[in-house]
Amino acid sequence: MSFIPNFPHDGIITINRVILKPEYTVDDLQERVAMLCENVKTYHSDTGFIGGMVALNSGQISNEGSTVGQAVESPLKDKEALIITFWRSFTEHEESHKSKTFQPLFEQVLELCENGNEEIAYNMLWSGAAYSKEQALAAQEAKAKYA
Repeated sequence: MSFIPNFPHDGIITINRVILKPEYTVDDLQERVAMLCENVKTYHSDTGFIGGMVALNSGQISNEGSTVGQAVESPLKDKEALIITFWRSFTEHEESHKSKTFQPLFEQVLELCENGNEEIAYNMLWSGAAYSKEQALAAQEAKAKYA
């Protein structure tokens, strides 16, 4: 089962990293990104857009999953966001950015960015959803028996 429904095995993921300028708030970011995302859903759902998400830095740093010391809190808490989109192809993504309806909204998001913008495209190597309770129990039993 795929993690993102209808995401093709050879699809691409784009990631924009936004660091808010001090004079802007998370509310400003949410408003502008919502307008941009609505535009992409409206005009590009039939031209390659599969889905997307926006994630805000919570400030929490996993000491169990980090190997660079015992951090307490990220200094980018509530200042850094990732805009992640899923596309059938890189070409279709690039065409979406050329849209006359997209560009003005994109410029409004860029106004918020302290770090400029670099959007990197990634090829999917793996994705997966969690097991159901029953599937997890069966997997655990198989590991105990055969691993």
